[in-house]
Amino acid sequence: MDRQVFDIIIVGAGTAGCLLANRLSQKENLKIALVEAGGKDNYHWIHIPVGYLYCMGNKKTDWLLKTTKQDGLNGRSLNYPRGKVMGGCSSINGMIYMRGQSKDYDHWRQLGNFGWGWDDVLPYFKKTEDNFTGSDEFHGVGGEWRVDRQRLSWKVLDDFQDATVQSGIPKIDDFNNGNNFGVSYFKVNQKNGLRLNSVKAFINPIKHRKNLKIFTDCEVSNIIIKNNRSVGVAINSKGKKIDLFCNKEVILSSGSIGTPKILELSGIGNPKVLKKNGIDIKVRSKNVGENLQDHLQLRVIYKLQNAETLNEKINSSFGKLKIGMEYFFKRSGPMSMAPSQLGVFAMSDPSYAMPNLQFHVQPLSLDKFGEPLHKFPGLTTSVCNLNPLSRGSVHINSSDYNVPPEINPNYLSDMTDKKVAAQSIKLARRIINQPAMKKYNPEEHAPGERFKTDKDLEKVAGEIGTTIFHPVGTCSMGIHPEAVTGPDLKVKGIDDLRIVDASIMPTITSGNTNSPTLMIAEKASEMILTDV
Repeated sequence: MDRQVFDIIIVGAGTAGCLLANRLSQKENLKIALVEAGGKDNYHWIHIPVGYLYCMGNKKTDWLLKTTKQDGLNGRSLNYPRGKVMGGCSSINGMIYMRGQSKDYDHWRQLGNFGWGWDDVLPYFKKTEDNFTGSDEFHGVGGEWRVDRQRLSWKVLDDFQDATVQSGIPKIDDFNNGNNFGVSYFKVNQKNGLRLNSVKAFINPIKHRKNLKIFTDCEVSNIIIKNNRSVGVAINSKGKKIDLFCNKEVILSSGSIGTPKILELSGIGNPKVLKKNGIDIKVRSKNVGENLQDHLQLRVIYKLQNAETLNEKINSSFGKLKIGMEYFFKRSGPMSMAPSQLGVFAMSDPSYAMPNLQFHVQPLSLDKFGEPLHKFPGLTTSVCNLNPLSRGSVHINSSDYNVPPEINPNYLSDMTDKKVAAQSIKLARRIINQPAMKKYNPEEHAPGERFKTDKDLEKVAGEIGTTIFHPVGTCSMGIHPEAVTGPDLKVKGIDDLRIVDASIMPTITSGNTNSPTLMIAEKASEMILTDV
């Protein structure tokens, strides 16, 4: 058995882990280990934006997880993509740059997490950012995280934007100034028509640093704990066991699924869960793995007439050739597109002061990801409840680290979430029926116009609902004794163990969660460097 010693060990080279490795290794006297269960990000489909279609559900890049059967989804189990590769989910996600709303972070602060309000976190968003619009009150330049405009447009999306305005929702330029009510095109994390993942942004420029060692294809089985202190991690590399030890801290950045799994395998968690799996209790922390939140998307699909969408292009040999040539020569066109181009943030009913719905509008349609696009011109209005009240969990099923955890998001278990689901489908219909879309003679392909009453729509939401891949909250921070971490992100009940990823969010942010995770890492790196 090999034995290696570092100052800080970062577990997970995903969105947060890559940034942490960059920032912490700036201090030359710190010896940093970055440990990733997946391989290098050298699969070509990672870097071509449309390649997300080929990365999710692919063992080269995805953990291939599944949820438990969901009562709220009429007994269905969902595929649950998580990045198993350098860059983590930033290597397979939709590349949308989204911070959420000011109220999200102010709520964290109101829960007692001082230092995590909107005014507190905005400087960290700006520090990381390199926005094509330039520097202003809300945006930064010169950071590693490029924020760019999209490199293609669709007439049908322009018309849908006009229809949205006709429905009473204003056109805006920026979703990231604290209040994202309106309709606009998403900004994306791309550079020169290629995906920008956290590896390109934060690791490649500094991988030569002598005080940084990167381990790939090395899965952590457990944290090594001695005298109530985390002193290292046990890793497995192609059947070989290696112990890595640290002088200062172990940092878990394995995400809302991986981090609670590692904690429980290490004896940190709810005693009932640990005893059930034959694991010795090191730290009693009953909320490890609890408080799972995710955005459930309802994909309302329309069949159009006289429209140009990706469906016809991809189902034609000439269309495919044209798409390939445009991308090869110009780095533009459909191969450069994020899965969603147009966004809408709105309220499901007038009782909400700020948006509680997000639409991802796509000039394409398919029955489910992994299946071919429809033969007809199609438009998908995918809408999700931004602030779900349903809560789920992630827990181990075995003491064997090779066994996937049990993921139970508990979708639509709260009656309010069911009500919002029905309202969101109604709003999609209201927009599509505005004058700007009439020329396309839209026909609702799914769920279908026969579902009209609130009761019908609540039921059908369980049939069409699927994850939009935003799990958070399973090791949430708080000042109450039962919180897994404090506002300093240190795990309660044990020394020298910190969590830096989306699992520390007490409540989910109002939008895509990748860039909020980067913000968490940016703020955490400052805390860590102050401590060490």
